[in-house]
Amino acid sequence: QLSPDTRYDGWDGCSGYHYSDSIIYGFSHTHLSGTGVPDYCDLLIVPQSGKPKLNPGYSNKKGYGSKYHHSQERATPGFYEVYLEDEEINVKLTVSERSGIHEYILLGDSKEKYILIDLDHRDKLLNSDVEIVDDHTIQGMRISESWAKEQHFYFYLNTSIPFENSKLINDKGRHKLLLKFPSNTSSLLIKLGISAVDQNGAKNNLEEEIPNWDFNAVRANA
Repeated sequence: QLSPDTRYDGWDGCSGYHYSDSIIYGFSHTHLSGTGVPDYCDLLIVPQSGKPKLNPGYSNKKGYGSKYHHSQERATPGFYEVYLEDEEINVKLTVSERSGIHEYILLGDSKEKYILIDLDHRDKLLNSDVEIVDDHTIQGMRISESWAKEQHFYFYLNTSIPFENSKLINDKGRHKLLLKFPSNTSSLLIKLGISAVDQNGAKNNLEEEIPNWDFNAVRANA
């Protein structure tokens, strides 16, 4: 259930998205539907341009989070699209059963381009791990507590172009990974497989379900 996150807490926004909100913080891969308690919203991916922002805007006015309007938002079964005004990024999302693919069109030509992976998003983090496999592959896990007392989430992530460098933030209780891409990057795809079982399961799910970078083919299958 790859989709946008506009709400950090509150029972009426516990699925992660509320139509009355005007800010999108990022896009996560698991969401609950029709429930009155919060959980899931793993794993938050935050595309950024310009100066990198590590903390969410709802706790820091200089943090991440971008304005959007429903007139620039589109959703159909298996597909979501939105324009992030502050970041100047057009986002498209689609999914397979256990994997998802993001397409980012980055319009700020002269701005630096970043992807933030925020392991702290929403529920209480019990344990986490991130490994940089190579310059276009990340794998990791997060174990968290909310409605479920010990929820396991494993992921395997590929980027369509190599990132220039990476920065692991593990201080002051923060657990995040920042990836920097070339400033002339105009288009970027990210695909991510998930598993509730183990790391190999996440990798196998991605490789079997989305073996290439054909966004439209994944959308058609969805």
